[in-house]
Amino acid sequence: MSILSWIILGLIAGFVGSKIVNKSGEGFFLDIALGIIGAIVGGTISAFLFGRGITSAFDPISLIIAIIGSVIVLLVYHAVTGKRSIG
Repeated sequence: MSILSWIILGLIAGFVGSKIVNKSGEGFFLDIALGIIGAIVGGTISAFLFGRGITSAFDPISLIIAIIGSVIVLLVYHAVTGKRSIG
């Protein structure tokens, strides 16, 4: 995937993941950064478990994988920084 695709996927995954985890975003740039990291984490876990990682920013399965990875990264981020999240 190109850099622009990772940014778009990261923005979407970070925004949706932030809404799932704490109902408010972390800020535009932090949402993108955590979303990209989440996409990488989700893609790595998915490739390991199912043999399929992230293929495109506009593939629905890749978006779901990235959002799941983003939620995981955001939960870890909140645990490390001490911010409140759901659960």
